[in-house]
Amino acid sequence: MQLFFSPYLDFIRKTAENLPEVTEKLCYDTPAFYVAGKLFARLKEDGETLAIHIGDRDKWMQEDSETFFITDHYLKSKYMLVALGSVKPKVLENLLKEAWKSRASKKILKQFEQPEKS
Repeated sequence: MQLFFSPYLDFIRKTAENLPEVTEKLCYDTPAFYVAGKLFARLKEDGETLAIHIGDRDKWMQEDSETFFITDHYLKSKYMLVALGSVKPKVLENLLKEAWKSRASKKILKQFEQPEKS
């Protein structure tokens, strides 16, 4: 088994684990994040790129095509690639939340939007 390293993994993991119903497991031998069994983000094999499920990817790619892009493999999907070395942490955090929201069920979204009262 090959060890996987990415300097960005801790930040992605900490952001994702603060969202309800998130699990982490390997997908193509790299860390991937799921909400209720649905993939919303996966580190690519280079450790420098994140594949993320996002509805408005064209907006992002037009804004900064070097940071946000797709390859032919992603043409017919709702995934976008993010160059982790050039994305700002707050932008990445917001993208991960949006990706999570795009895959979460209505029940889970409700739980996220209206946390339990203490």
